[in-house]
Amino acid sequence: MFVLRLVGFLLLLTIGASLTTYLLTRNRRYLTFTWQLLKYSIVLAIIVLAFMLFERLILVV
Repeated sequence: MFVLRLVGFLLLLTIGASLTTYLLTRNRRYLTFTWQLLKYSIVLAIIVLAFMLFERLILVV
């Protein structure tokens, strides 16, 4: 669980840095990077949560 929190913190830090860089440079490349990072992180979070749910269901059965 510590690893997931660390990855989430690093993800938020990266998104914040990328948005700050976009605001300073107005280069849309950083905004595109932020959007892709956000999309893939949401997909990864859904996959991890699904595995955790299946694990709980298997332990109950």
